[in-house]
Amino acid sequence: MKPIICVTGTPGTGKTLFAKKLCTRKKLSYVDVTALIARERLYTHYDRKLHTRVVHMRKLIDMLTSFITAAHKTQTGLVIDSHLSHYVPHTLVDTCFVVTCPLPVLKRRLTQRKYSAHKIRENLDAEIMQVCYLEALANKHHVALVRGESLRT
Repeated sequence: MKPIICVTGTPGTGKTLFAKKLCTRKKLSYVDVTALIARERLYTHYDRKLHTRVVHMRKLIDMLTSFITAAHKTQTGLVIDSHLSHYVPHTLVDTCFVVTCPLPVLKRRLTQRKYSAHKIRENLDAEIMQVCYLEALANKHHVALVRGESLRT
């Protein structure tokens, strides 16, 4: 059976690049959760202050669970890429990679994405407090840390 892998971390740490490299190396299917949320309208509303969609977590987890079930039936593996992927039940996931990044590199990347000062601060704080890592542990995932600063410049 091919693995089901979550790749999580603060936005801008290098999750997507790592996830896509992992897919190529291990011949796994890629799930872009951000695109899935937009395409399937898995959000309750748009938060103008934070410039983001507020995700309907139950609907998202249900959809990801159905993807995992289908992957098991077809014996294909998945890499689920999102700062929310660690919310998938640990019983459905083999490994949860948490991608981290030094703050100066992260700040530069978020600035290049034209994030607002408020959103940059919020994401830097999340990285400082290791939110994704601690939540993945709290959700009982088998966690592996990846340093994302060397994935791109």
